[in-house]
Amino acid sequence: MRASLAAKPVIAPLSAADQALVDRAGTYLQGLTEAKGNFVQTDARGAVTQGTLFIKRPGKARFAYEAPSGLLVVSDGTYVSIADSRLKTFDRYLLSVTPLSLFLARQIRFDRRVVVSRVSRMADGFSITARDGRKEAEGQITLTFSDSPMNLIGWTVSDAQGQSTRVRLTNFAPAPGLAPSLFVLKDPRPARPNNG
Repeated sequence: MRASLAAKPVIAPLSAADQALVDRAGTYLQGLTEAKGNFVQTDARGAVTQGTLFIKRPGKARFAYEAPSGLLVVSDGTYVSIADSRLKTFDRYLLSVTPLSLFLARQIRFDRRVVVSRVSRMADGFSITARDGRKEAEGQITLTFSDSPMNLIGWTVSDAQGQSTRVRLTNFAPAPGLAPSLFVLKDPRPARPNNG
């Protein structure tokens, strides 16, 4: 048997200090039920877009991109829908196969179903790199937090090919009472006649 087929990446156990940061992040995210803020996104090609983010856990998020982007991304708790008004496209994916599912879940658990591969410290905060332990979601997500006050300040999503998209948050804060309509996105394209 070839070693490349038999070998699995080995994740070293977290130190007590790292585990404490993971637990702290989990507690913070579990308490983050409704929030909004602004985001700046940098994709793998270096293109920068920005907009407004709304989150309503469990499962719901809305990324409203500013012009000239034309993008609107909405998670309704089951699907992530992506509408592009410029390209006139509409795509839908199961939330469970996206790394966003890791921090939109009903129960934020950085344990059995989520594998934390790295905890990094910065001068004013820390980051946690995690992936779906069941391999339903491709790639991984690195969540970045500020220390005092504790706040989610961004994340980087890396897909299975190693392409990364970075999101930086500003003015991200609790926002109770978000309208349910924010998290509904229907296919905006006119229905095509059925010739069958």
